[in-house]
Amino acid sequence: MAFVTSFLWSLIVYLLLTAGSGGIIAWSKEELIAGFIIAAIIGYLTRNIMDEKLEYFFNPKRWLLFIIYALGPFFFAMAKANLDVAYRVITGKIRPGIVKISPGLTRDESRTLLANSITLTPGTFTLEIDEEGNLYVHWINVPPGKEKPTPEELCGYLPKWARRIAE
Repeated sequence: MAFVTSFLWSLIVYLLLTAGSGGIIAWSKEELIAGFIIAAIIGYLTRNIMDEKLEYFFNPKRWLLFIIYALGPFFFAMAKANLDVAYRVITGKIRPGIVKISPGLTRDESRTLLANSITLTPGTFTLEIDEEGNLYVHWINVPPGKEKPTPEELCGYLPKWARRIAE
């Protein structure tokens, strides 16, 4: 079952990424053959991972929460950060630095979601996640006295959403 799930997931992603390449509906015959071969290889190589994470990964509640997160809170955080970075570029008021935050997330999936959200938000870049789950983030403007910020000071409500979606 894990191979089939991984194969189908890989094939769907491949077909979405190559849509419009030609002949048969939206793909050429060669593209479909390549897609099946690549999806079969990926399905075989990731079958053990998918076997462990199948119920977790395909939980509809997680997907719904992720969609709500992407269209709402994350979109708002990105818009706000874009305005902040534009202000800092125009005024030259920056104080860059690397800070460490401890969001208290226990799963790799939630840590990855938070790290990617931070990196996609302008003005911040996740450099590393250590063994304890602490994130090291390059921040465009570290306020004086905030060299050890709380997760909320750095990225607002994003850690709560990462916990809600992936823990």
